[in-house]
Amino acid sequence: MTSPPPRWTFRGPSHSATLSRRTPASPSSLPTWTPQGRLRWHRSSANTPSSQPFINTTLWRTGKNFAAKNPDCVEHVAASSGSGVADLERLCAILEAVPVIKYICLDVANGYSEYFVEFVKTVRERFPKHTIMAGNVVTGEMVEELILSGADIIKVGIGPGSVCTTRIKTGVGYPQLSAVIECADSAHGLKGHIISDGGCSCPGDVAKALVSIQPKHLLLKGLGCTGAGADFVMMGGMLAGHDQCTGEVIEKNGKKVKLFYGMSSDTAMKKYVGGVAEYRASEGRTVEVPYRGDVNNTILDVLGGLRSTCTYVGAAKLKELSRRTTFIRVTQQSSQMFIS
Repeated sequence: MTSPPPRWTFRGPSHSATLSRRTPASPSSLPTWTPQGRLRWHRSSANTPSSQPFINTTLWRTGKNFAAKNPDCVEHVAASSGSGVADLERLCAILEAVPVIKYICLDVANGYSEYFVEFVKTVRERFPKHTIMAGNVVTGEMVEELILSGADIIKVGIGPGSVCTTRIKTGVGYPQLSAVIECADSAHGLKGHIISDGGCSCPGDVAKALVSIQPKHLLLKGLGCTGAGADFVMMGGMLAGHDQCTGEVIEKNGKKVKLFYGMSSDTAMKKYVGGVAEYRASEGRTVEVPYRGDVNNTILDVLGGLRSTCTYVGAAKLKELSRRTTFIRVTQQSSQMFIS
């Protein structure tokens, strides 16, 4: 029987720079910072009682079981984490339990903080050989800052998601196409990559996102992506409602639907953190989307659209899209004549 991993706990005097097995932290302990401004942590035995049970051994065993049952897909899975102390604890546990995972996604709604930049540096120092995704941001300057701090791929997008209400609740956001063009230019100048996160509602939007990510450097760092200039497109709403999505199929008025919600919605916060904190507001919707069966059909539709895009513009490869196209402003994307 495989034993759980050693616990990682933050403790020690201010500016400590040692890594050792010691007594777990007291409840009032805070993350330890080095004189260079880096987070440091200490290691303690898994069998030592801890007053800060950040490591969930159930999570560790779940990761092991998932890797055992899905060996074909686990190498394409990223370990996702926030930027809190407990998040780093869990991230260490997951990557120790499933060492085949090569990707880390540091996922926060607002990447504009010094704390997040330092967190990226800490994770890079702890996992020097992993590919790190970080975000979300929408400006070239912050893309450069995160890449120089150790991130390989930057997630771009604030407010464009189909169930995101950030722009309504806060007034903060950036047009997604403009953000992608600006951020891609900054990332490729440092041999980094970006993910266009949000805003796609049809296969044509995926093509436009790939077009707008203009290639300057053809370094992929071993990533199995579609092309050197294409980078990545992230989809949520387009993949909602399928068999592979969590949640039960609900029958309503003779129609089958599934629930889809943003991670800052009331539904998500009640499910994962016990509710919306008094000092903040929900920034996501909970909606019912039509049940759409197996996701493979949707994926084939998106891929078919991309192939046709390349045919129309004369691109032999996705990385050629930006050299074969230009953007023009229109008042209407398509005819709405027979659309109710």
